[in-house]
Amino acid sequence: MRTGGRLAWHRPCTKGTSVSPVRVHVVSDVHGNAEALARAGEGADALIVLGDLLDFIDYHDHGSGIFGRLFGADNVSAFARLRREGTRSEIGAFVRSLWASLDDPAAAVDEAVREQYAELFPAMTAPTYAIPGNVDAPALWPEYAAEGLHLVDGLVTEIGGLRFGFVGGSLLPDGAVPTSNAVWRPHLLSRVEFDDRVARLRDIDVLCSHIPPSVPELIFDVVSRRLEAGSRSLLDLVRSEQPRWSLFGHVHQPLSKGARVGRTECRNVGHFQRTATPYVLRW
Repeated sequence: MRTGGRLAWHRPCTKGTSVSPVRVHVVSDVHGNAEALARAGEGADALIVLGDLLDFIDYHDHGSGIFGRLFGADNVSAFARLRREGTRSEIGAFVRSLWASLDDPAAAVDEAVREQYAELFPAMTAPTYAIPGNVDAPALWPEYAAEGLHLVDGLVTEIGGLRFGFVGGSLLPDGAVPTSNAVWRPHLLSRVEFDDRVARLRDIDVLCSHIPPSVPELIFDVVSRRLEAGSRSLLDLVRSEQPRWSLFGHVHQPLSKGARVGRTECRNVGHFQRTATPYVLRW
């Protein structure tokens, strides 16, 4: 595995023959579905994973996920209700009370995260290019190094003759300050840091990110009835670079799965935990 520099993958061809079509499968928001992830690369030349491997809080099955395992389905249901209807301070107070109920919350979370990663990373058997989402612990990813797994966050990588630019994580809300002693810290970047990473992606054919460009219909979730994180710098990059595709996840139930910005097809590749179906690119 290589985690830095330029990566290249191509099919061999001989003089006088046409290059074979390329097929790439793209998934995002896996959230613990290792069984489906093991099938995601079938028939593909490469697999792209746009983050959120971990199932931290499962809003479909409140007894699953790390929160469900540690605190039970009733507390996850209460958290989900607060997330829909409560204030940020109410949510914070409730979560702090849950962590306080554990003898060693940091150790419990670390064990649960590693348990999921130990199942998820071996499931990526096709040549895989992966970036973290906001529900990931990227500092642990190098521990799961394997042949054919490329960690490409912040890089421009050639796949099948096209240049793919990758940026993972999500945005820290404006004005929010990360808690230094937090038991679990989502992978959130300051707007300055995120925008700086986006600015390095130039001369690309495909833009791959965890969060969408900041287009209203792409960032509005029709179930939570709120705008999720989207990036203006990603939208500016799409407008200036006009890649063939802008691919992302993060918004589980978007108002629109796709939009066109100039020549670029912007596409939410889907909530893979639930759909178990990769988005397919061919060229």
